[in-house]
Amino acid sequence: MRLFLLPISTRQSLLYCHRLNRQLTRETTWPDKISTRASNIWLSWEKKESGWQKKVTEYGNKMFQRLPHEEWSLKSIPPMSARRSREEIEGKEEVRIEYPEEVLEESRVLETLRKLGADEKQAFHLKWFLGSIVGMPLSAPVALIPIIPNLPFFYLCFRAWSHWRARSGSQHLEFLLKNNLLKLKPSSTLRTAYRQATLDTSLQQLQEEARSISRSGDSKYTEEDSPEQMLLSKSSGKIVAEQLNIPALALEMERAVWQIERSIKARRELRK
Repeated sequence: MRLFLLPISTRQSLLYCHRLNRQLTRETTWPDKISTRASNIWLSWEKKESGWQKKVTEYGNKMFQRLPHEEWSLKSIPPMSARRSREEIEGKEEVRIEYPEEVLEESRVLETLRKLGADEKQAFHLKWFLGSIVGMPLSAPVALIPIIPNLPFFYLCFRAWSHWRARSGSQHLEFLLKNNLLKLKPSSTLRTAYRQATLDTSLQQLQEEARSISRSGDSKYTEEDSPEQMLLSKSSGKIVAEQLNIPALALEMERAVWQIERSIKARRELRK
């Protein structure tokens, strides 16, 4: 199993887990089967030229775009199982985290992973998982509407599954960190990809920014000393995905870039 930590801005990164095909085939759980079935139905609706199914996918994709990229990151990490934990402890399954060392220091890699695997993150997703479960019966009256399916119910099902997967991914990450099972590996492939994909910012400037961020624990440090800047554009995701030969990564990076750009712009507007 390979984890990639991909800096999107000078302060925020995207975590992505890439599992080998043999692992996917060997460990397909019933939630994965349901998810695959739902994805196939969604894709068939997207291909329709018109109708309520097409409208549902249009609005649904806009909703997916707004789900926090941290949630998508954690969902990419497979849930724990007895066999997987045993193999990881015994060293039969190597788990490594790859990152571009010229942009991201090792200390920041570990800091980001600890935040994603923290108890607070797991409690957050448990809270909203339970909230989605509670909301399901309340959506029952919508089923009385003819022709159109109970969309609020299916939305709450999706959110419950999404929060469950994110919490499971966070627990798996916490397990890996506590047992020192993650092997940090600076990636020459990512170094090449970032040299091609980064915006008009030299690697030297990025390294200086990384060093300044490491001083953020200083009480005198403020964001104004070194404002957050974007490293990638929406088109950068395709470059990184092609270098790693992981086509699905392009969409994840594009979503993260869109969200982080909006958050940076909103903070700048508030400071005006």
